[in-house]
Amino acid sequence: MKNIDSICIQHAGRDRIVNFCTGDLAALSDEDAVDALVVSAIPDDYSATPGSLIGALHRRGISVAALAENKAVDLRQFSSCWLSQIIDEPDANFRRVLCFEPAVRGRATEVVGDIFRSIIPFTTGDPPIASIAMPLVATGDQQEDSQGLLEALMDAALHWLSTGVPLDRINIVAHESSDYEALAATFADIKRAHTEPESRVAAFEFDAFVSYSWENKDAVDRLVRELLGAKPGLRVFLDRLELKPGAAWQQHIFESLDFSQKVICLYSPAYLNSKICQEEFNMALIRHRESLNGVLLPVYLATANLPTYMRLVQYHDAREGEEQGLTQAAAALAARF
Repeated sequence: MKNIDSICIQHAGRDRIVNFCTGDLAALSDEDAVDALVVSAIPDDYSATPGSLIGALHRRGISVAALAENKAVDLRQFSSCWLSQIIDEPDANFRRVLCFEPAVRGRATEVVGDIFRSIIPFTTGDPPIASIAMPLVATGDQQEDSQGLLEALMDAALHWLSTGVPLDRINIVAHESSDYEALAATFADIKRAHTEPESRVAAFEFDAFVSYSWENKDAVDRLVRELLGAKPGLRVFLDRLELKPGAAWQQHIFESLDFSQKVICLYSPAYLNSKICQEEFNMALIRHRESLNGVLLPVYLATANLPTYMRLVQYHDAREGEEQGLTQAAAALAARF
């Protein structure tokens, strides 16, 4: 694989690299080895088509369809992806396959944002995924615009690395047959335009950012009233905005979370099904891992099939959002400020 250009992001004194490369992702060298290879698929369809990465892997003796029959982690209900068991092939210089298969396909730039939302939970797993390689998704069989996909991938990758996602290396790989000279020029333009993000402001504008689904608005409003009753003067941020179509990440979410000391997450089926809630939780989880005192304050509002990475953060159980449970949850939250 040939490395065309790189961008280095520094976070917490550590370098994190995004490489733009050309080559065959199915035949990574020892030098290019990564923890996970990202592939994309139509749900439950792992056909080894000639123009796909799944097809290239199949030709080298690695069947994504077979890997799908014995998944290590299946998060398709929450974040459109699953993680394979460890790949035990001597020539495979990737330990696992991370397969992204969204149930609903939107514009390619929207899909890119979902890919990074999918990866984040695995970066703090055991063992953590610290390096990934990925193609310009949807530019093979689906024939999406390569330059537009590269711009969207870089927008999302640089944002998430700047906020602290613990990925040491992201290799974005264009196939040798593509117009990689034009793509290299696009990458160079992105590199020139990129500047280091500003440091976080030490003083918080809000004490608590409330992350919730609109479907749970009544219960959330009641919880906030109880919280303010128990802790008068608490500065609480309630976001009424929605995800903008086509955005790989949301600047207003980043800014609001950045200026909030704690993040209260209200778990429910609707919460798990919301992209904006996933975005908020993932960003809060990154800060939570970096903070000595923790940032996340989850409240289990309504019974849902919580993924493991959410269950690992201690929560207050207020199911099924009844008044007494919400009052108790508010009192528990108030004690954390």
